[in-house]
Amino acid sequence: MADFKALETWAEGMLQKLQPSQRRRITVDVARKLRAANAARMAAQTEPDGNRWEPRKTPATTMRSKAGRIRQAAKQKLPLFAKMKAAKNLKARGSPGSALVEIVSRAQRIARVHHFGETDNVNPHGPAYRYPARELVGISDADTDLIRDVLLRHLSS
Repeated sequence: MADFKALETWAEGMLQKLQPSQRRRITVDVARKLRAANAARMAAQTEPDGNRWEPRKTPATTMRSKAGRIRQAAKQKLPLFAKMKAAKNLKARGSPGSALVEIVSRAQRIARVHHFGETDNVNPHGPAYRYPARELVGISDADTDLIRDVLLRHLSS
């Protein structure tokens, strides 16, 4: 996670002089840019610090039917959280006081389990599995620079 104290102290005085509508416009723009950066990181399957996510666990070859083995092999090739980065699940909101990027709806529980590496059932009545921690939403050093650039662009215009 990037350290925001320096950025916060730098921008605080300038943002307090703006009207609430202008601050909201800036925070909405920041939230949209952060949402796009997080979606791109999800597509690349990397954490905000640049490390790759731990890959999917390879399944045991206990499938008895050929159709089941084919389906299982196809699922292994899919990227992790392919639908999580959709605008339906990954929302960006801004208010005069904050910019927010969050995962909403039913996807929020799945994201929480994977983000923090919690234990959850594989199926509703299936076995429990300890998922590895994969940081889905976060802010990198490049995102901090992006926030600074957005602030400078809005304040200079």
